[in-house]
Amino acid sequence: MERTVPSKWLVLAILFWLCNLGMMIKECTNSPTVLDSHTFRYELLSSNNETWKEEMFQHYHLTPTDDSAWSSLRPRKILREEDEHSWQAMYRKLKTPLKPPKNLLKEIPLHKVRLDPSSAHWRAQQTNLEYLLMLEDDRLLWSFRKTAGLPTPGKPYGGWEAADCQIRGHFVGHYLSATAHMWASTGNETLKTKMSNIVAALSDCQKKMGSGYLSAFPSELFDRLETIRPVWVPYYTIHKILAGLLDQYTLANNAQALKMTNWMVDYFYHRVMNVIRKYSVQRHYLTLNQEFGGLNDVLYKLFTITGNPKHLRLAHLFDKPCFLGVLALQVDDISDFHTNAHIPIVIGAQRRYEVTGDPLYKEIGTFFFDIVNSSHSYATGGTSVVEFWREPKRLATQLQTENEESCTTYNMLKVSRNLFRWTKEVAYADYYERALTNGVLGIQRGTEPGVMIYMLPLAPGSSKSISKHGWGTPTNDFWCCYGTGIESFSKLGDSIYFEEEGPAPGLYIIQYISSSVDWTSGKVLIKQTVEPVVSTDPFLRVTITVSSKGAGPSSTLNLRIPSWTHSNGAKAVINGQSLSVPAPGNFLSVTRKWATGDKLSLQFPISLRTETIEDDRPEYASLQAILYGPYLVVGHTSGDWKIKSGSLSELITALPPTYNNHLASFSQEDSIFFLSYSNQTVTMDKLPKSGTDAALHATFRLIFNESSKSSTTKDAIGKSVMLEPFDLPGKRIVQKGKDIIISGAASAGGSNSAMFKLVPGLNGQKGSISLESVSKKGCFVSSGQNYTPGAGLHLSCYSGTPDPAFDKGASFMMNKGLSAYHPISFVAKGASRNFLLSPLNSLRDESYTVYFDFTP
Repeated sequence: MERTVPSKWLVLAILFWLCNLGMMIKECTNSPTVLDSHTFRYELLSSNNETWKEEMFQHYHLTPTDDSAWSSLRPRKILREEDEHSWQAMYRKLKTPLKPPKNLLKEIPLHKVRLDPSSAHWRAQQTNLEYLLMLEDDRLLWSFRKTAGLPTPGKPYGGWEAADCQIRGHFVGHYLSATAHMWASTGNETLKTKMSNIVAALSDCQKKMGSGYLSAFPSELFDRLETIRPVWVPYYTIHKILAGLLDQYTLANNAQALKMTNWMVDYFYHRVMNVIRKYSVQRHYLTLNQEFGGLNDVLYKLFTITGNPKHLRLAHLFDKPCFLGVLALQVDDISDFHTNAHIPIVIGAQRRYEVTGDPLYKEIGTFFFDIVNSSHSYATGGTSVVEFWREPKRLATQLQTENEESCTTYNMLKVSRNLFRWTKEVAYADYYERALTNGVLGIQRGTEPGVMIYMLPLAPGSSKSISKHGWGTPTNDFWCCYGTGIESFSKLGDSIYFEEEGPAPGLYIIQYISSSVDWTSGKVLIKQTVEPVVSTDPFLRVTITVSSKGAGPSSTLNLRIPSWTHSNGAKAVINGQSLSVPAPGNFLSVTRKWATGDKLSLQFPISLRTETIEDDRPEYASLQAILYGPYLVVGHTSGDWKIKSGSLSELITALPPTYNNHLASFSQEDSIFFLSYSNQTVTMDKLPKSGTDAALHATFRLIFNESSKSSTTKDAIGKSVMLEPFDLPGKRIVQKGKDIIISGAASAGGSNSAMFKLVPGLNGQKGSISLESVSKKGCFVSSGQNYTPGAGLHLSCYSGTPDPAFDKGASFMMNKGLSAYHPISFVAKGASRNFLLSPLNSLRDESYTVYFDFTP
């Protein structure tokens, strides 16, 4: 993506803007402290260690706590009369809207889009819907009612929504946004009633307090903020509540929510203006040296609804100039900034461009995306390490368990979405696809409602479950990423389709997700069907079918040709007629008067490719991620990460879907203990939890000696097989003397040491089997008797004398595997072992490695 150079007049405008804001910038700093971390702040405020708190807060906002420093904070009026006049004149200029830009693509309303139940996106949305419905109104509202002095039935939730947590109430704001989007996406009337009741209850709280203030914590927290005393992030929570109420109005037409928003904003307008009059504008900007969400964004949005100049003026006051000023000068200097405190400010700057037409803010949004995407992003599309940006192009030494805060991906999707609407550039749509596929869909734990992650670990041998936070719980965490998580999974249909208005309207289809859209301007219904991507069919196949809603104008369908595909093998066919397909990175545009039955088929080649980590140090040039189309595929490995160098087509092989028919697990003692492995030892272990490394280790692929391809585990009795550990392709269970171990296919024990014949269980139990050594007739794999979990198995030979204990130890129930190969699965040749590769978004608790070392 090429970045345009600002014109001479724009540079002069930037310099004029910065000079006028010089006084405001003077005390507005971005110097980070450990207190900027949400994780650290929660731990600190939850601690009973007062000495630790005092030590941490003594440099709060970089302001000393000695008497001389505090005396300088007494109320005063800094501005001289002539300065105040200049200030008012500047703001009169700032608040005068310019002409909003024209020809931006419009969103297709969520009400018009429906996800197909066959898609992974629909399943993720449905899981989230279940979570939204299971949360209890009274528990969500408890702290709001307590603050307002109203009765508090039930009890509050825990974690960040606990009654003593300073950030309480933020999740309820997210909940209002999520339910509004979910209702628009599904039309679920139970949810509509639930969210309307919560808005009404919050209105009761606001009326009881009588000032317009609405929060789950008392306004005294703002007193502390304005006098630069220790407090968490009160404006952050206010942003979430305002955004949620405004979404309830715009998406669910709740007029009461808009009245509440206006009253609430009026309260904070007067509060901010009082700080400026009583102290100075510097003091207001000093209060912004912590996370305050996207207050500028929601206020600009409110201004487009109300036209109230107060809303525009207040939005300007939450445009953090010391951050946007750096971006306006196109300086790549965001290192050590708290990531999620600043991405929303850029989103607000983008909204400012859309409201005022000021090209400076278009440049800011474009430049910001470019530097994050080129210097601070992982192969997932995500960014941040322990909530911060660090040095650009130094990501190799930033890989750990606390990478990619989920909130940051949620917000970067907004940045890229806006840029696409402005420019129609495919690169922004490609980024959206990558970040959504790898950075959002994988933060849910399967179909378990309300189980999500905070950070996405990216270090070698990572696991989503083994990190500082691990998986959250439905009722006792409510991290910031829970809030953005429930929003993300409520609006999965909002960036599939965009429209271009005009006499000959156009529809842009930028994401290939099975869904349907009622396109009002084109007077057609469009159904998009996407065949699930598999590793053995290297194509993305999409079918677009049209149903007419009456005589409509000639219109254009614009279909994204992803940058990850290639021209050789790409096809487009409409009603049996082939179309010329543009090069990747462009749109295929088809214009016609659409009629019922029109069918457009697309075929995009998918291939494996590698991407070097964003690190410009030569010693890390061999560190690369593997992608298959938009999917990041990672190795099932606890830390071994060296792959042979060479052609990917020679190093990586697709797994056929029939392999899932050959997966089995072997249990004993009424399925309490399962045949498993650890390192090279084969053991019996307790029933593992689904989706864990232990479930992988208790799953084996049966490799049949016979050439018949129809063989499955159901007809395996009487056949000779080898057992391949699920996540160790190329390895086998073998006999070595009396020991049963994991080794290569060619074992020192002989060519038949890995072959076992499946025979009816020696214990005579229906459905049981025994594993008889092919090389040593009459000898069987046995757990022995009175074993302890983790004890090794061995080869035990039949003595000729009936022995029930022997028969029992050598008999197993053969079941389905406890894990299964994902449809996108490969085997990669490693330097010391082979790796099973699967999409990152499909993994739960398994260990994985994202970046491999392709050292020769």
